[in-house]
Amino acid sequence: MATGTNIRTYFNGTWHEGDVSVINAADHGAWLGTTVFDGARLFDGLSPDLDAHCARINRSAEALMITPTMSSADIAAIAREGLASYSRDAAVYIRPMYWALAGDELGIVPLKDATGFCISLEEIPMAPPEAATTLTRTRFRRPVLEDNVVNAKAGCLYPNNARMMAEARTKGFGNALVADAMGNVAESASANVFMVKDGEVFTPIPNGTFLAGITRARHMQNMAADGIKVHETVLSFDDFHSADEVFLSGNMMKVTPVKAFDDTAYQVGTNGNPVTRRVREMYWDWAASERA
Repeated sequence: MATGTNIRTYFNGTWHEGDVSVINAADHGAWLGTTVFDGARLFDGLSPDLDAHCARINRSAEALMITPTMSSADIAAIAREGLASYSRDAAVYIRPMYWALAGDELGIVPLKDATGFCISLEEIPMAPPEAATTLTRTRFRRPVLEDNVVNAKAGCLYPNNARMMAEARTKGFGNALVADAMGNVAESASANVFMVKDGEVFTPIPNGTFLAGITRARHMQNMAADGIKVHETVLSFDDFHSADEVFLSGNMMKVTPVKAFDDTAYQVGTNGNPVTRRVREMYWDWAASERA
């Protein structure tokens, strides 16, 4: 079942209305999980950093030994063509995808140049600014490059994320704050994470266990231009308990305030989290300036 509504699918060189079937039962990606995707957004008539997301999916494909068949510029152009049919106020999730079609003589290694490609567009609303989540710890951790393809946005990574989030929900929380292999904070189960202490911003330093996201980088650039000090560093769970603010950064919702981490509460709303609210404001201002 699809996550969104009003779906359009690009497959085999043309746009189709609806959620079209694209993968065959014997495709390598269907039974061995060689799939990659990326996600961009349309909101307020804007599709910020679409080109960067389309470039990253080709890097992800190469990391899984899937041969990219489209240039990043062509992927972006096709996506924009498909978006033209949506209304000005639509919020759309833009998801290009590759998967391997065939494997070698043992069926394991993807064959070169045997690649499936599609783009799925789904209407999924943007969260309102006041929508916040809660975090808890999970026993599951982020993998490292030696045991998984953490250098790609790969579908095979997400069952691990799903069990993190499912565990958090059984404890009554909305998401999980996740450790890397060393026990330091890496990210949440669904997005990169930032914390604020005494007006300065801190985020886990990229160490190869998580994707340092495109939206994360955009927030860091915006904050630096605004005079906010941002530190990429090693962070512990205790650091988050002592933080003044915590927020998540991901493509789906851009900025998500956190109102609690286990028994630690953070003030959110008009009387709280001023840095988080400023980060959101700057992102929307930057996105609008790109259209201008």
